[in-house]
Amino acid sequence: MRTGAVRGDLVILAADLDTESALRGLLSRPEALGIRPLAAQIYRHPGRDPGCRTQAHEYLRSFCNQYDHALVVFDREGCGRERISRVEIEQDIERLLSSNGWESRAAVVVIDPELENWVWSDSPHVDAVCGWSGKSPALRNWLIQRGFLNAGNTKPAPPKQAFREALREVRKQPSASLFTELANRVSLARCSDPAFQKMKSTLQTWFPKLTP
Repeated sequence: MRTGAVRGDLVILAADLDTESALRGLLSRPEALGIRPLAAQIYRHPGRDPGCRTQAHEYLRSFCNQYDHALVVFDREGCGRERISRVEIEQDIERLLSSNGWESRAAVVVIDPELENWVWSDSPHVDAVCGWSGKSPALRNWLIQRGFLNAGNTKPAPPKQAFREALREVRKQPSASLFTELANRVSLARCSDPAFQKMKSTLQTWFPKLTP
């Protein structure tokens, strides 16, 4: 429930520009996420993934009376706690956020292993955004040939390296805008990544669709 002191719907702490760009693209499609339109402010932590993991509760403490909810999003790969599960990392930070003013109004999404895991689906828009439309071999066949993807799987590993190599193969420059474009175009129903599903269900709980 919003009080008079709370002005915004959501404050987000992201690890880097790529993550910020993906989130902006996703939030521009509230109907696809199954939520109402909302006012969100996104900040990037200068310490990137490790900074989000160790300092999110401190960074966001001053915002707890300005926003209804807070969301922290970063990669498990490179965060400094790769030996424990993404769920354990999320729970540790959520406890810190709770004890630093947010109570039950904050959530943490740790992408395992990294943001590019959200990129890969069987949508033809992935091929188009990556510059592979009409190429031979097709992008997925190329990924299999290069050993990034096993036949029958939808997501290559490691996802970031596969993404960068696929762009390099067609001489397409990596850019944060690619994540915005993918988030704007690819069907969100196609993403089965657990971290993405957590973010989606959390947003649906916080910001349900408006009833007519």
